[in-house]
Amino acid sequence: MKAIVLESAENPLVYKEVEKPTPGPGEVLVQIKAAALNRRDYWITIGKYAGIKYPTILGADGAGIVAETGEGASEWLNKEVIINPSHNWGEHPEFQSKEFKILGLPDDGTLAEYVLVKAEYLYPKPAHLTWEQAAALPLAGLTAYRALFIKAKIKKGDKVLIVGVGAGTGTFLLQWALAAGCQVFVTSGSGEKIALAKQLGASAGVNYKAQDWAEELKLFAGGGFDVVVDSALGPDFAKIPDLCCPGGRIVFFGGTAGNIPEINARPIFWKQLQILGTTMGTQEDFKAMLDFVKEHKIVPVVDEVFPLAEAAKAFDKMGSSRQFGKLVIRI
Repeated sequence: MKAIVLESAENPLVYKEVEKPTPGPGEVLVQIKAAALNRRDYWITIGKYAGIKYPTILGADGAGIVAETGEGASEWLNKEVIINPSHNWGEHPEFQSKEFKILGLPDDGTLAEYVLVKAEYLYPKPAHLTWEQAAALPLAGLTAYRALFIKAKIKKGDKVLIVGVGAGTGTFLLQWALAAGCQVFVTSGSGEKIALAKQLGASAGVNYKAQDWAEELKLFAGGGFDVVVDSALGPDFAKIPDLCCPGGRIVFFGGTAGNIPEINARPIFWKQLQILGTTMGTQEDFKAMLDFVKEHKIVPVVDEVFPLAEAAKAFDKMGSSRQFGKLVIRI
């Protein structure tokens, strides 16, 4: 089968023929119709991720048809499925176990014609989505769903701020919060991405490169936000507590802009704020996310679709952060 292989630090994206795996008990072989990239995949290719091993087939997101099954999984044969990439979560819904892992490292992932997974991580593909749209959902959709509904506990009427709306998680946060009846505001370093977010339903947005971006947001929101979701941290994180209404919840799941700087903690205790960390989600979270998508007929935002042989072009686009939504690979 053809696959995109993380061959070495010098050759991180090699399109080549590899051996097709065989499912064992409780496992299935999914013929991948479409896969999608996440920022995680890009960090792996440039060596900025823990636990990198060579060779590995990258890719956490995927949707396809079950082509072969091992013992105990025959009911999935020929079914159209989407794969939950959050594996070995463990028994505690509040946090993942030490055995937790994400599909696509250390186990071979979805940037291939076939992927081997345990049947327990399969779910029926939402019928209203194309293969490319379904493949866009898993990792970013799950991360965004848990951040908003499990951690921040958003409710109808909340004012929600999404810091950095252009990535896959950002667009899912926007879509989830709007479908839940929230008023949503966004930031981005791109005026074009702010305009696209407003087309999707965001009330307003500001460019975080502007010196007075925080003050401008506060004016737009009429005082502050009930929920702020951030995936970058860095120096600007110090401004977020001042943007929150009393009882506000700040959720973050990344640190691409650096660590949290020195911060004035007084507004945090005086306004009874919560700062909550999150990552990925449980099997129950994944099912709830899919049910939410089906109930509201949500269609993921797909920026561009590339053939498997040209996956390197998709990685290049992600590296320059030019996308709005998900970058998808058609297999």
